[in-house]
Amino acid sequence: MRAGLVVIGAGPAGMMAAGAAGERGCDVILLERNEKPGRKLMITGKGRCNVSNNCNDVRELTANVPRNGRFLFSAFSKFMPSDLVEFIESRGVPLKVERGNRIFPVSDKASDIVDLFARYARENSRIVRGRAAELIIEDSRVKGVKLEDGEIIYSGAVVVATGGVSYPLTGSTGDGYALAVQAGHRVIPPSPSLVPLEIHEGFCSELMGLSLRNTAIKVIDTAKSGKVIYRDFGEMLFTHFGVSGPMILSASAHLTDMEKSRYRISIDLKPALTAEQLDARILRDFGENINRNYINALDSLLPKKLVPVIAKLSGVPFNTKVNQVTKEQRAGLVKLLKDLTVTVTGFRPVDEAIVTRGGVDTKEINPATMESKTVHGLYFAGEVLDVDAYTGGFNLQTAFSTGRLAGISASEGII
Repeated sequence: MRAGLVVIGAGPAGMMAAGAAGERGCDVILLERNEKPGRKLMITGKGRCNVSNNCNDVRELTANVPRNGRFLFSAFSKFMPSDLVEFIESRGVPLKVERGNRIFPVSDKASDIVDLFARYARENSRIVRGRAAELIIEDSRVKGVKLEDGEIIYSGAVVVATGGVSYPLTGSTGDGYALAVQAGHRVIPPSPSLVPLEIHEGFCSELMGLSLRNTAIKVIDTAKSGKVIYRDFGEMLFTHFGVSGPMILSASAHLTDMEKSRYRISIDLKPALTAEQLDARILRDFGENINRNYINALDSLLPKKLVPVIAKLSGVPFNTKVNQVTKEQRAGLVKLLKDLTVTVTGFRPVDEAIVTRGGVDTKEINPATMESKTVHGLYFAGEVLDVDAYTGGFNLQTAFSTGRLAGISASEGII
């Protein structure tokens, strides 16, 4: 079998690469191991598909990619979120912008985005089911791909867009890393990113299922003398193992060299109030409940599930009448509400991560084309690269931008 270009992996980066190259007249084979393309794309955004972020300043975009963001400057510049929105809407899928500038299909159906990109790929390439076993490389130039069943597809260029190792049941099992190593590339060992965190404190399991909004967090690195390495405001969720939710997932991208108890998370349950304002609020609540027990006077201040946990942590006996709560005890409650601290013991498993940290070393890739600096005609795109971004659509934008750049660059050398 022969083709001008072989794209390995029919995820967002691969489908975009195949479609973009085929549109330009290149003979493209899109190689996919799953029965249907876009399997991982189908589960993004909790099945709604957060396709991008309505952020059209390239510097702001790269700032939302904490790992090797500057590497993406060229890819983003050539295909911005506004370009992606036009691309999608011009093909019949209307989009909307939600809180945090997150972009979703109006239908709230990831299947609409998957169908659109699958159609784009089919119209401009031949989709072949199979798994790439190795690259065919001669004289530092890629010549094609050998499949797991022994068949060879000869080509003038290859784009590796196989994803990382998150959600392995969707086919992201690290195949691209092996291909990169075969081509002489350095691969940064993969680890989870945008992943829930396991917490030491047992009260998290008591709060399982409790979602907090309009909350602030600080992540503190005890190995760096208590330096705050991340701050955020928004939503978080307590789970049986610890914490999750948008803020926590983004925070996880900053936790490197994970060691038990190295990182602490300070949760401000009342970020809109200063300590003085919060104390005044508590005094007012106590004044309205003067004959009630302490445990029953916190209902208007906190979610019901949180009341017994905070009451216990504050050290004030539950049956204390509120008019007997001392100034010192009240100060302790204020401090607790402004600084509820939990200790991180580790990441959840990588198969629970949204994306993978690590991958093909970006120092060995030309950022203007996505071509390997060691093997001519070999390109990389998407999560297989050592780039990972925050939640909010930035990772999918990275996949689409690098995929399009890789596909166009590969096609220009072989048409």
